Amino acid sequence: MKPIWIVDDDESIRWVLEKALARENLATRSFANARDAMIALETSTPQVLVSDIRMPGETGLELLQAVKARHPGLPVIIITAFSDLDSAVAAFQGGAFEYLAKPFDVDKAVELIRRALEESLREADVEQASDDTPEILGQAPAMQDVFRAIGRLSQSNVTVLITGESGTGKELVARALHKHSPRASQPYIALNTAAIPKDLLESELFGHERGAFTGAQAMRRGRFEQAENGTLFLDEIGDMPFDLQTRLLRVLSDGHFYRVGGHQPLKANVRVIAATHQNLEQRVKEGLFREDLYHRLNVIRLRLPSLRERREDIPLLTRHFLAQSARQLGVEAKRMSDSAMAFLASLELPGNVRQLENLCNWITVMAPGQTVEVKDLPQDLIQGHEPVAVVPMPSAAPAPVWERAASHAIASEPAPVAMLAGGMPSPYSMPSMPAPVSGPDIALRPSEPKPSWITLLETEAAQLLAAGQPEVMDALGRKFESAVIKTALKHTHGRKNDAAIRLGIGRNTITRKIHELGIDGASDD
Repeated sequence: MKPIWIVDDDESIRWVLEKALARENLATRSFANARDAMIALETSTPQVLVSDIRMPGETGLELLQAVKARHPGLPVIIITAFSDLDSAVAAFQGGAFEYLAKPFDVDKAVELIRRALEESLREADVEQASDDTPEILGQAPAMQDVFRAIGRLSQSNVTVLITGESGTGKELVARALHKHSPRASQPYIALNTAAIPKDLLESELFGHERGAFTGAQAMRRGRFEQAENGTLFLDEIGDMPFDLQTRLLRVLSDGHFYRVGGHQPLKANVRVIAATHQNLEQRVKEGLFREDLYHRLNVIRLRLPSLRERREDIPLLTRHFLAQSARQLGVEAKRMSDSAMAFLASLELPGNVRQLENLCNWITVMAPGQTVEVKDLPQDLIQGHEPVAVVPMPSAAPAPVWERAASHAIASEPAPVAMLAGGMPSPYSMPSMPAPVSGPDIALRPSEPKPSWITLLETEAAQLLAAGQPEVMDALGRKFESAVIKTALKHTHGRKNDAAIRLGIGRNTITRKIHELGIDGASDD
């Protein structure tokens, strides 16, 4: 662990903090002025920095700015006299972890430093984890296009507009663009324009001078100044107030801006990356977004695909998020069964990757076993995909009507079947197939079309639900799997491997299913 730096021109304060921290077995390094600390930052970094505000030469606020420019996650505690409390509050707003007002209680000071130390170590763990895993996961062709675009833009400073639904990972792409750009060693500053009240957004972007408005008790640098020589990411740019769009356009046009209440123009050397989930063209037509600003932002456009457009990435992302969640909680990672994974891949997931990540966190905490089945998933997720009866229930039949329909479907069309929800077929991979219906099951007039096997399945589900049978999904799933596998084995004369190929499932999967369902008459030949 790195030492705690103490910066104060008062030798007695340095001595008291050194001795108090030494009793806690915490290493320290002391400086009598901010300049020496800034020089030391060139070659080393502390775990926590404690600094006085008023010192000869550079002030503690200037030291704070220098630290935050190089190490944004480093906790800085400001020591201040009561007369400097306004400055301390301004420092706190500008990125300080906390402040200590003189005279301070030594035990409370040590407790505060301990809290800052825990925060610093937590940040280090997050950074280490992020270094060990890829920035963005995806093997789908649509994501490969995004990766190629990031590569082409790696040596460019051009403005980029990232579009896509909420939760698709727009900020991850912005961070990747910064990391692989010539500005990678400079600050990356992000601002969600939709999360800041309109009255404060201008000050957040451009900063303000002291006395510019009520409560502006000290000069504050805005995000453009904080991102100097680096990258400024403006998320949800479509929600920016119309009058502020004019000021942003000016910065993008000539690179100059004014702090709120300021009269001196400031030069901005910042690469702007913007993102939105909204249709900016439509907002331009509606008069809610400036057309000239739209064209300034839309120099290079990256559209992120929704998760529905890259379903093949869902297993990869699910395993990653389950492992990540397990690491955070210090538990063993859960594993999705084949049917549960296929069920996830069939969902719409309107919240995209963010929703999938939240779901994996839920699974890690709430799922009862290490292997997660469909029935272990959140009930609202399962219930939203239960079959709905759309035809009258038939009279009692000697065998489920859907079972014979499934047998006929396999015999007449040996297409691969993607299984989900305890064996239910995926609507994205298996077409509706005609099924013969005869006898007492359903009486049809010659002019009526024959119902599909889906309709028959819905009828059977309705019958079971009306009878109050528990775990209908599991019961139907097992019957469906059994019927499909038996029919496939009959079609391949009992050859298990051939049946697995015809069904589009793995050899180990069909072996396990045959054992679980008690199916006879299979061979390995």
